[in-house]
Amino acid sequence: MTKHGVNSEVGRLGTVMLHRPGPELKRLTPRNNDKLLFDGIPWVSRAQDEHDAFAQALRDRGVEVLYLTELLTETLQSEQARELAIAGAMSSLHLGDTLRDYLTVALHDQSPEELAAFLTAGVRNDEVRGGFGLVTSLLTHDDFLIDPLPNLLFTRDSSVWIQDRVAVTSLTMPARARETQLTELIYTQHPRFAGTPTIHGWQHENVEGGDVLLLAPGVIAVGVGERTTPAGAERLARQVFAADLAHTVLAVPIAQERATMHLDTVCTMVDVDKIVMYPNVADKLQAYAVTVTERNGDSDRDLVLQVAEAEPFLVAAAKAMSIDTLHQIDTGLDPVTAEREQWDDGNNTLALAPRVAVAYERNVETNARLEEAGIEVVAISGSELGSGRGGPRCMSCPVSRELL
Repeated sequence: MTKHGVNSEVGRLGTVMLHRPGPELKRLTPRNNDKLLFDGIPWVSRAQDEHDAFAQALRDRGVEVLYLTELLTETLQSEQARELAIAGAMSSLHLGDTLRDYLTVALHDQSPEELAAFLTAGVRNDEVRGGFGLVTSLLTHDDFLIDPLPNLLFTRDSSVWIQDRVAVTSLTMPARARETQLTELIYTQHPRFAGTPTIHGWQHENVEGGDVLLLAPGVIAVGVGERTTPAGAERLARQVFAADLAHTVLAVPIAQERATMHLDTVCTMVDVDKIVMYPNVADKLQAYAVTVTERNGDSDRDLVLQVAEAEPFLVAAAKAMSIDTLHQIDTGLDPVTAEREQWDDGNNTLALAPRVAVAYERNVETNARLEEAGIEVVAISGSELGSGRGGPRCMSCPVSRELL
């Protein structure tokens, strides 16, 4: 069995899970792209080329690349996995009994490859050959019966490895709710991950992986904003404390805005003691250090948590990490340039090892400052990949890193 585990943002990357853009992106239209959380309609073939180059850049550095769709297809070889996947897709209340009964039978008749395609790319009203009734009559021909999942591209959000366990997250936006069900299916049913302990889960309070940064072994920062709720941060904290996966969780409030939907849109680690941060928020970012004061039982509910007064994020992080200073790489950008590059995911880097990070090539100014600070930048194209608001970190879920 391949060993999996992650305890930092910067340990040498061993294995990563990606999702190559596929037919689900071709389902985006000017009428549904807002609902499906994309700011534009991507040129799919170009997005695939860019993603292939991203994956190859990782392989060139010795990283094993796993593809979510391939893992899902292999998982769906199992009859139990098929039952769970179909039940999840059929739980939508907008289907009605007639259509739900028809689709349930029809999906069971599909091969694993076909079923994976329907679950990820969706099914339109005009693509069914039965189940006709009131629902199919009242829906337009191009309404989706099973919604496509274009945000599967951002594999960081639906799961987070914390040491040897995987936290299956709970995504906030309705357009993404089914993603974590499929991710959980892979981790619990695919032979590669047999025996992997899981924590959290899509039924719990909202937490998204883009808000979770493993600052150092035992220290986790959790952004609280548009996607991760205060209750979600507390639930995750309780679970990692109960499993002895961390000694400190830093709750970090961030603006509830599209541009700062996750903590990793404003800061990412590029070395064991260096972080690149959006300069327009660097002086304002605060953190509440959460620790355990008492354990009154084995359940996470039996823990008594202590929440410290808010401190500047860099100060609170350095204390928790037991280092003198968490160095902010000063990009030295004027506010307008900084805002443009942050919107283009200039701060959303993926560390391949200490002082080596993948970044979008379009963020010329930010990348130049990273290199001046001694960080090797592996630049990739992302003109189409970025249309869903996500950079190299968003598009990757580390499954194993060299432990620090």
